[in-house]
Amino acid sequence: MTPPHAPDSRWSDLDRPPLNIAALRRGIVVPGGLWTSLELVAATGSTNSDLAARAAALPEGAVLVAEEQTAGRGRLDRTWTAPARSGLFFSVLLRPGPDVPATRWGWLPLLAGVAAATGLARAAGVDMSLKWPNDLLVTVKGEERKAGGILAERAGDDAVVLGMGINVSLKSEELPVPAAGSLGLANAVSTDRDPLLRAVLRSLEKWYTDWRAAGGDPAACGLQAAYAAGCATLGRQVRAELPGGTSVTGEAVALDGDGRLVLATQDGQRHPVSAGDIVHLRPSD
Repeated sequence: MTPPHAPDSRWSDLDRPPLNIAALRRGIVVPGGLWTSLELVAATGSTNSDLAARAAALPEGAVLVAEEQTAGRGRLDRTWTAPARSGLFFSVLLRPGPDVPATRWGWLPLLAGVAAATGLARAAGVDMSLKWPNDLLVTVKGEERKAGGILAERAGDDAVVLGMGINVSLKSEELPVPAAGSLGLANAVSTDRDPLLRAVLRSLEKWYTDWRAAGGDPAACGLQAAYAAGCATLGRQVRAELPGGTSVTGEAVALDGDGRLVLATQDGQRHPVSAGDIVHLRPSD
């Protein structure tokens, strides 16, 4: 018998019970649905890395969930860590082609952001916003805080592994950086991870199915408008820190058809940004 104080015991943290894999499978892996399998592991380095390594042998719709990630990755190989069972850490395998041209696959992390924000808003009762291109924001004591991140990676020629890390029950003393947040700190009505994960996966299935049916056209399926409506970056002064060490400062005025953030600078020029770190500037910055 596993001692109740052992890290992998289901009773090691009564405020953070383990996910119910059997119930999740019954609710998510259904005939005719997108999700074809759901696997839960106690701990792993990165669900994205694990799923990408097995992608060639798996059908679309495979889902890998971890109770703890020890080497989760964000953009630019930044690490993502959190206490066991304190969040949702999962990756899904998608094969958009041949319905969607590869030139439109860049919308997938934005689609995941919309799906997560809408699903969590319903299930957790928390207003969420999106920071371009891949952050989920909540408000904690009047401040914007990052509560989640999204990472999309190619897996071979025909697949994408889409990973999410979402802070659910992290307390203030557990936050990795002061700018981080969690659903709990944003006064969520529920931090029960089972319904939260179901809500995100169902929302992701709906948005992905609609986007694929539209051939990846973000305007036709409503994705572009939905992202713009929930994006906290648009309408603000920002600094885009670009690959290569350069930067552009201006107002984020639009999201174009390729998912790029369009900045208007003081000289009247417009700069579409396809990749980079975005810093939301305060009036004094």
